[in-house]
Amino acid sequence: MYNSLRMRDIASQIHPQTNLAAHETVGPTIMARGEGAYVYDDDGKQYIEGMSGLWCAALGMSEKRLVEAATRQLNTLPYYQNFAHRATEPAIELSERLLKIAPVPMSKVLFQSSGSEANDTAVKLAWYYFHAQGKPEKKKIIARNRGYHGTSIASASITGLPHLHREFNLPLPGFLHVTCPHFYREGLPGETEEGFATRLADELDALIVAEGPDTVAAFFAEPAMGTGGVVIPPKTYFEKIQKVLKKHDVLLVADEVITGFGRTGAWWGSQTFGLEPDMITCAKALTAAYMPLSAVLLNERLYAGMRAQSEKIGVFGHGYTYGAHPVACAVGVEALRIYEEDGIIDGVAALEERMAAGMRPLIDHPLVGEVRGVGLMWGVEIVRDKETREAFPADMQFGVGIQNRAFENGLVCRSLGTAIAFAPPLISTPEQIDAIVSRFRDALDRSLDAYLAGGGRLGKQ
Repeated sequence: MYNSLRMRDIASQIHPQTNLAAHETVGPTIMARGEGAYVYDDDGKQYIEGMSGLWCAALGMSEKRLVEAATRQLNTLPYYQNFAHRATEPAIELSERLLKIAPVPMSKVLFQSSGSEANDTAVKLAWYYFHAQGKPEKKKIIARNRGYHGTSIASASITGLPHLHREFNLPLPGFLHVTCPHFYREGLPGETEEGFATRLADELDALIVAEGPDTVAAFFAEPAMGTGGVVIPPKTYFEKIQKVLKKHDVLLVADEVITGFGRTGAWWGSQTFGLEPDMITCAKALTAAYMPLSAVLLNERLYAGMRAQSEKIGVFGHGYTYGAHPVACAVGVEALRIYEEDGIIDGVAALEERMAAGMRPLIDHPLVGEVRGVGLMWGVEIVRDKETREAFPADMQFGVGIQNRAFENGLVCRSLGTAIAFAPPLISTPEQIDAIVSRFRDALDRSLDAYLAGGGRLGKQ
């Protein structure tokens, strides 16, 4: 029997990425408090937050400096807008800090409240820029299958996940997708990683030529895919992709919403994987999730075009009520200070090594086809047949079962397609990393035992 709080939730709230009918029966797990890398439900049970919430709580759940930064700003100026020549000191300082740490030279920063809004904005800026260049037909957007860029109308159109499109009338016309750069799933027999990368670059080149280079505006890519199942790009992939984009004057937008601010072991995933983007979108760890905030960083080439266009029209007709919110920006400034002053990002390398030491041996488990990761984002590919790489049928929701058993063990991880994903806070201890692996291995073992006991069969091991 649900307590009153659970009943109130069922009666009043819609939960994203949830089976709404099932939720009326299952109800919510209500999280009541957090401490470091742990969260506690309203019954007092402790969980290791192995996903940093949604990839975002990089500094854990009890960083007092961020609370104090928000409180100071709330007591000083709790809100002001930045339309029509208005500004606040936190927004100015955060813009300067972002430009200083950008992986390639960037000219300006534009703030929003979410990663979806940031990617929507990047689409609009690409269109606006090419209008300024006298090329209004240069407006098609290319992204990758299984890429994730948000759930608003434009950002979901960029996203390459079918369940975000189905019966929402998406993607919009002019949003195109190419092969996911997952060598394990998409590589051909006998193909090398570099050969795979070459084939994908050739595919992109052929698509741009077929559509007409004068109609293609931008290519969106996460340096390492997150919600698509933690996909690490194959060797030479971005080197070859960027040559194609430069040849056809197609902008590169690096979606760093997940990979920014230490997740891959560097400030930016673009540094880890050698991207030289024209625009960067970021969010999540920008404030370590303590306040909603996102940003688009754009280079001087784009800004010069935007400036000329707004001068011609008389106004830059874009913006959000809560863009550059002073409290969110103050928290963002403090988060960047903590990453730098406390050596948080420098410390990811040791935690990556610890996680790799625990995760990689899972490749010997009967249910595991691949273990992949970088920094503190890892994916474990679940298979029914290790030899053929056959996945479990989607309607079995086998990965969800593993996820749920891990949750019973006090571990938050996430089933994403055929993979289980992990993204613990950057302040996790080595012992917490070990506990993540141990609790997950137990969930794997119990899932295998239940499957075999129910008459299930695996392929050749």
